[in-house]
Amino acid sequence: MRFAKMHGLGNDFVFINGFEETLPADKNLFAKKICDRNLGIGADGVIILYPSNKADFRFEIINSDGSFAEMCGNGMRCAAIFARNEGIVDKDELKVETAAGILKPCIIDYAKGIVCVDMGEPRLNAQDIPTTLPGDPVLEATLQVGGKRLAVTAVSMGNPHCVVFVDDLDIFPVTKIGPQIETHPAFPEKTNVEFVQILAKNKIKMRVWERGCGVTLACGTGASAAAVAAFLNGFTDRKVEVELALGSLMLEYREEDGHVLMEGPAVTSFVGEYNLR
Repeated sequence: MRFAKMHGLGNDFVFINGFEETLPADKNLFAKKICDRNLGIGADGVIILYPSNKADFRFEIINSDGSFAEMCGNGMRCAAIFARNEGIVDKDELKVETAAGILKPCIIDYAKGIVCVDMGEPRLNAQDIPTTLPGDPVLEATLQVGGKRLAVTAVSMGNPHCVVFVDDLDIFPVTKIGPQIETHPAFPEKTNVEFVQILAKNKIKMRVWERGCGVTLACGTGASAAAVAAFLNGFTDRKVEVELALGSLMLEYREEDGHVLMEGPAVTSFVGEYNLR
């Protein structure tokens, strides 16, 4: 089976052209094997592009633990470049079907792999996220975690996010608190968790614990949720740079239509063949 290994600021994926390749029936087990960093290709998830009668193609993502996700921002940028590389599309402005709805990535610079994605409107009421935390929107709600009270903001970007603002990201115990929030009863479908430090009115720093993956180097929907949460809490402006471990994403929470725009890189690491037997 042909594949491409791609990443967006270190958030890495195995891409498969579902227009041409046939995957095993048990895609959950397949994803676990192929994402294994010792015995497989190694990745945070597998993304397959399929034909769609609603858009240019359909985007399906399976996390490294075999669970399905609704959407992925870094993966969406990579998907736009992969689709061009594979000849699935031959244009810059795309429509992509996802489990979170139709998204519209735009290739800004194909040669450099720069893509801007209209992430749509954030969902801010508790029922749509979903969470049992109170509020509409859910801003700085109290969450009991490990005997401590945390103030959290919940946002859905088609998938659930819990944003925690911290004073010093470098010393905050992300790997300890992250999994406790991910599986907290307040989030019935589990949640991605973003830990955010405010650097300026136009810049934040973020680390992420992803649902179904654990710590990843970047998360596009997480960066979008963090930018929305930072603005709604009055910490930043609508345009903000989100600093991640290997670089930055540029986010804008537009006033005119409430959509979130995310711009950043998509890189092909290598291509190859995977033995399905």
